[in-house]
Parts: sequence; structure tokens; C-alpha cells
Amino acid sequence: MCGIVGYVGLRSVPETLLDGLKRLEYRGYDSSGMALLNDGKIIEIKNIGKVINLEKKASDTVGLELKNGTGIAHTRWATHGFPSEINAHPHLDAKHRFAIVHNGIIENYQSLKTQLQEKGIVFKSETDSEVLVHLISECYNGNLLEAVATALKKVNGTYGLAVISLESPGTIIAARHGSPLLIGLGEGESFIASDAAALVAFTRRVIYLNDHDVAQVTSSGVEIRNLDNIAVNRDISKIDWEPGAVEKSGFEHFMLKEICEQPEAVGNSIRGRLDLRSGNAHFNALNLSPYELSKINRIVIAACGTSMHAGMVGRYFFEDLASIPVDVEQAAEFRYRNPIIQPDTMVLPVSQSGETADTLAAVREAANKGAIVTAICNVVGSTIARESEHCIYLHAGPEIGVASTKAFTCQVTVLLMLAMLFGRNRRMSYQNALGLIAEIETIPELTKKVLDQRSGIEAVAKKYAEAEDFFYIGRGYLYPVALEGALKLKEISYIHAEGYHAAELKHGPIALLEENVPVVALANDLPGKEKMISNIQECRARCSPVIATVTAGDESFKDLVSDIITIPACSQFIAPVVTAVALQLFAYYVAKERGCEIDQPRNLAKSVTVE
Repeated sequence: MCGIVGYVGLRSVPETLLDGLKRLEYRGYDSSGMALLNDGKIIEIKNIGKVINLEKKASDTVGLELKNGTGIAHTRWATHGFPSEINAHPHLDAKHRFAIVHNGIIENYQSLKTQLQEKGIVFKSETDSEVLVHLISECYNGNLLEAVATALKKVNGTYGLAVISLESPGTIIAARHGSPLLIGLGEGESFIASDAAALVAFTRRVIYLNDHDVAQVTSSGVEIRNLDNIAVNRDISKIDWEPGAVEKSGFEHFMLKEICEQPEAVGNSIRGRLDLRSGNAHFNALNLSPYELSKINRIVIAACGTSMHAGMVGRYFFEDLASIPVDVEQAAEFRYRNPIIQPDTMVLPVSQSGETADTLAAVREAANKGAIVTAICNVVGSTIARESEHCIYLHAGPEIGVASTKAFTCQVTVLLMLAMLFGRNRRMSYQNALGLIAEIETIPELTKKVLDQRSGIEAVAKKYAEAEDFFYIGRGYLYPVALEGALKLKEISYIHAEGYHAAELKHGPIALLEENVPVVALANDLPGKEKMISNIQECRARCSPVIATVTAGDESFKDLVSDIITIPACSQFIAPVVTAVALQLFAYYVAKERGCEIDQPRNLAKSVTVE
């Protein structure tokens, strides 16, 4: 969840590190810091708050033109110990010979700390991470890579780790287990980072480290070994998006940019995957024959947060189009619940980042139980993508805003196409498939129609921006969208919002309805609309104002609700995508009206890499 950047080469080291940290700010953090090797000493600079504060402190301390050197930097999202300069990374050993930055959690840090304290080592911070630098110092025998590997063998937990030392100038040791880390390769320079976004302005050639890799990184290249000091080879990958993809490009916030990118993003998810000739969808990564597909009799979707809501929509797709029973599992519970996995089970882990720790644990448990694991994720080269038997990429482009938007709509679209593939393998006719293909191809244009209503949605959002409680209700395909709409609002506006199946209102939540509690009712002209009208009447009877999403041309809600957000006419298969876009805009404009930090909401991180 934290950010790591490292650099060795001829550029200005502070400026390069700061540039990388700024590109990782979306991940969520509470403090930042850097360690620089310069003139025979390690310079440590740390600060609470935003990276811009660290930049000023670095400028005042060493200047920003410190070239031809080595440095590591970090943004911290607190786990062990409150946000403070002492707890911020980097951490140094007692003699200031070694400095580390660390992502992850050291589960046995307390016992290691006690052992080190018995040797007279004094700890400065409350963090688990500080244990690592003292362990490395204790293990050092003249070879930095061996010292790091030896220290890590004593550790239980997860780490993305970068180490520099006075004993090895011009070298960074990078290691990973359960927390993403990659190495960027340049001409006469090298980089490390926890996310490709930090490196894309400098290089497109990267190496993704695997678990238990320990890499010695210098300006001339990289040598990778495992914890047993055996050399290993890792492929060089290419980052396939432009540096401008991680810029705001004139938008006030990344979130608004990414909401507005959805027609293009969804189009990219669809492109090349629909075949009119066969009336089917094709995924090159899913190299299963029709016979092998026919043997899959159960699907388990494992995901967290927004991705889980996409999976819940996917369950409707698979069951309605392919008659395959589907379970949607909260990924954090998957391995601890000891799930029943049979040889005919396909597990679909869904993750934007491909690094979500709980979902990755589900991938490994599913593979261990013999499931066919097919990941759906957005980040090429991510751990979930590499460890899954098959991987279907979203092609949504980088998503910087912490609150996921275009990834959700692309996940739903990919799940719809995948369900059609399974349906054609079963009972879906060619003609029905052609009709569905035609519908899927309209999603980008329908999404654009919703975006064209931005000003109207903004007006509705401003009207309700002072509310402190919201309910979102939906039925059928729009029930998971209600959950997602409520999540978006609470993530970025800090308003208490809950999503419910509309029928559940009467089973408790209706007790909370009153004139200060708006209800967002997803009342599109779909099966269940008549029941939704009854639910809206129940809300009105308790004096709650109702904001309804209504299909264009439907006049039945004109005198029934307080405000209307119009959704283009579409079937239940497409409605989740276009309705979600409207709810994203609503949440965005509420948060903007309240003056909230939209791209970096408090306490949240983009890539949740700790369980």
C-alpha cells in the first residue's frame, strides 16, 4: 500500500526520487522520506504529510541537484505506529551504515526485536520495519546481497524492500515477498519502484520481481538471486502506456479524468474480442478448447471491494447466459473458509491492481486445490496475472484515482463477454449471441451519453451534498451497482452510505429513514421496476427524498421522486455499466462540493497489499 522508489545513476537523485513519489501519491500515505548516499555518508530526510513538504525539506537540506549517486525513497501508510517522522521511512541502523525502505508487514517482528534488544540494539521507532535494518546490519559480512538474503530468511511476513549501504556505494538491493517490486532499466542508470507509474517517465523496460527474489541493482544492470543465493532469470517486460496516461490532462482530478475515459476504456476492453462470424467472444489468454470449457460446471469469483461488486454483477451474467452456478467470495475469507473446490471449478480472481493481497492469497489457495484459475485484472505483469493459469486483461489503462471507476466498468464488461463465451458453449443460440454482441458494442456510446449529462448530475449532487447519511437501493442486476454507488460516495465524500437490495429496506434499515436521509433508487426500466416503485413509495412515506435513476423516456417517476438522473435505454446486461457511471459522477460532485480530497481520500490506498 506504500510507495517505494529507488535510483542509481547520473541524474539528480533527489529530483528523480521525488518525481517517482509524486506519481505514487495516489496509493495513499501519511508520511514520506528518502535516504541518499553522498560523500561517504547516508543523508536521511523524512517528513509528515504530502510529498511536496518532503521536497521543500530536501531542497533546504541538500538541494535538489545532487547528481551521480544512489538513493531510496518511500511513502508510508501507517500499520505499526502512528504517523510521525520517527516512524516514517527510511530506517537506519545504529551506526548509519545501512538504510532501508519497506512495504508489507513483518509478522514476527516482536520476537526479532526482543532478540536484537538483548544484544544491546536500541530501537527508535514503533514500526515493524525497523527490525529489518538492524537484522541486515547484524548479518553483514562484507557482501550486502548475502546479508539481506540471510536477514530475510529470519523473517515471517511480507516485504517489498530496498536497501542501500555505505559499504556498497552505487548499489541498491531490492527484494520482494508478497509486496510488488519492479526494476526499471535505463542507459547507464537503473530504477526500482513498487509500481510502474513511478518509472514510466524514465523507462519502459522493467523486470517484475517474483517472491523470494533478491536483486543487486547498479547503474549498469541487475543481478537477481533467490534467498539461497542461486542466480535466477526474469524476463524484461515493456510498459505499454504513455507517461501522459498518469497525468491529469487538464482535468481537475484524476477521478474525473478516469470517469470520462470510460467510453475509450470500455472500448479497449471490447476491441478484438467479439466475433460476428461465430457469434462469440474470444480471449487469447484463455486457451481452453470448447470441450474443456464444457467441463467447467461451477465458477467462483474471488475479489474485494469494487472488484467484488463487479463479480456480483458477473454472477447474474454467468447464471442467466450460461446456466453455470456461481459463488462470489470475499477474497479475504476464501482460504480461511476452506472452500470446496472440485476439478470442474473455475476460479476468477478479479483485481484492478493484480496485487491485492487477499485476492492473491485466494489465487494460491485455488491453485493448490486444483482449480482452473483465470484472473481478470488491469495491470500487465502484476503478481496475480503471473501466478494465475490464465489472465484476461482489462486494457483500461492506468487508474490513478484511489476510488476505482473505469476498472469497475471494464471488469463488468469483460465478465459479460466471458459469460457469453460460456453461454455459446452451452445453450445460447447464434442469433441471441449476435443480439448481445450488438448490445455490448453500444456500451461506449451509451456511456458517453451519461457523461454528456455531467452538469445535470452535478446540480443534483450539490442539492444533497450536506446530507450525512445515504441509502442506495437496487434490484436484480442493479443491486450490486447500488452497493458500488454507496461505496463510491463513502470513499471520497466521507458520507455514511449503505447499499441494500430494495427488498431489504423493510427488514431493518427503513427504521433510519427520515427527511434528512436521501435514498438513491436504481429504478431503470428493467425487470423488478414495479417492485421498485413500491419501495420508493415506502421511502416517501418516511419523508426521505428519493433520487432515482430512470430510463430515458420513462415518465412514470415524474411525480414520484424528488430528483431524476436519466439513463439511456438498454437491457439488464448493459444497465449496470451505464448506471454505475452516473453514480460515479454523483459521488464525485458531492465530494467536490464538500471540499474533500478526491484522488487521495483519507485512510485509503489504491493497491491493498497487506491482509
